[in-house]
Amino acid sequence: MNDPRRAAVIEIGSTGIRLLLAEYNAAGEWRILDQAGKPVALGRDVFTSGVVSRESALECFSVLRDFQEQLGAWGLLEGEVHIIATSALRAARNKDIFTDRVRRETGLDMTIIEGIEENRLMYQAVRFALKNDLPQFWRSNSMILDVGGGSTEIMLLRRGKMVAAHSLKLGTILIDQKVRQDTGSARFIERYLNENVRNTQEFLNDEMDLSNIRTLAAAGSDARQAARHIGRDLNERCRIIGKDDFLAFAKTVETYTVEDCVRRLGIPFVDAEGFVPGLLVYRTFLERLSAEELAVPAVSVREGYLIDLAQGADREPGDDFFSQIAASAISLGRKFRFDEEHSLHVASLCAALFDALEKEHGMNARDRMLLEAAAILHDIGMFIRGSRHQRHGQYIVVNAEIFGLKREDLDIIGNVIRYHREELPSPADIEYIALQREERILVLKMAAILRVADALDRGHSQRIARITLEKKGETLIIHSGPAGYSPGGGGDLTEPAAETPLATPRVNYRDLSLEQIGLKDKADLFQEVFGYKVLLV
Repeated sequence: MNDPRRAAVIEIGSTGIRLLLAEYNAAGEWRILDQAGKPVALGRDVFTSGVVSRESALECFSVLRDFQEQLGAWGLLEGEVHIIATSALRAARNKDIFTDRVRRETGLDMTIIEGIEENRLMYQAVRFALKNDLPQFWRSNSMILDVGGGSTEIMLLRRGKMVAAHSLKLGTILIDQKVRQDTGSARFIERYLNENVRNTQEFLNDEMDLSNIRTLAAAGSDARQAARHIGRDLNERCRIIGKDDFLAFAKTVETYTVEDCVRRLGIPFVDAEGFVPGLLVYRTFLERLSAEELAVPAVSVREGYLIDLAQGADREPGDDFFSQIAASAISLGRKFRFDEEHSLHVASLCAALFDALEKEHGMNARDRMLLEAAAILHDIGMFIRGSRHQRHGQYIVVNAEIFGLKREDLDIIGNVIRYHREELPSPADIEYIALQREERILVLKMAAILRVADALDRGHSQRIARITLEKKGETLIIHSGPAGYSPGGGGDLTEPAAETPLATPRVNYRDLSLEQIGLKDKADLFQEVFGYKVLLV
């Protein structure tokens, strides 16, 4: 392994605390050096009372100190140990106090990962584990399913592209608590799961018909334990289980107690408590799919976090990652019946303007992606009402889940959508003022570009197929035309955006009166932010 580095990732989950110490390189390859896990009933506290109890907190701190002592023998440096937390602490009302105590007890910062971010990390890990050894996963409709103690993470993919990602409040601890409250019989568990999955299926089918999903990646620890007994190797980091074999195994163990799982299957106690409920969730989904086998990657969110570390904070995500975000945004738009042709055309116009104005705006590739996502979704609020649809759009987006985007990303996109028409940002706007200063500047820049791009397709007819920008003094001239058009002339903005193809025009492109009226109405923010008057010719 060339130029190896080391990192320890400690995950505080709903049922236990797990440690992964690995050596990795910039290519994202890793070799496990040490790992451990200890049970902690954190989820039972949170999902019953809503808070982490004093007893569970003390138990967590004790485990963390033990892990620190274990890692001390490896001589790790400052910054090489990372603590992350998932669904239990996401739901805890006293998570801020707990986070502060972790810092005081260990000297380390803890990151609580959002459900959609957990999806992204798991996707990275699954993709790395499968590689190209299961080509049908990337060529057909597929699902990644990760059943945890507090939630079930679902990702739907169409030919390898993300269609949707959801975090459901259906975890093994929640199932166990429900069973304890009622009869606890196997028949009851099956009925309870079927009801929950059927309700989930109704909204998932709007995004992808589950009966058409041909491959399933089961990414949770319960599936990994099952694969250890009945799976066959796909590669060194993934096993395959036939559908019939999995269903038969689930039938065999569905009446096992925790002690049976430990004694008869050799499952560590930290994983044994949720093992049977977890398998039953996988079974309930599998029975609704057309998949004939399960791919079970030997990875977790910890490996996904490790891949992030290997890539480095300063490394720009690749085009494939951006395309996954765009696909998820388009899927959300379709759910709310957006004007897809107009929205994608405006997104193309935004990208062309962004690239041409690179020196002026100073934004990076990730900012470009956020702008394109905002452009794709800028009219999504029309689903609720045309009047003030920018506010409705903001509400939809900030309360949605888009694969690969964090909550703060959605806040930025929501604000850009709000200001893509009519009103400009004001100190009285709570959602805008709540952003960090740097984020507010990003919103202004992105909204200014989106307003111009939206004006260029004022009639939703995609009449402008190519644009070239020319700067003359304090005026920015947008030359427009169909495919193959070249205005001649120049200016220091011409080269980056010259001959930018957008779409095939459907009407006479020379009649630009509607777009010119749109620019007159919407270019005010652009002039304020970038200092240019905008002229369309």
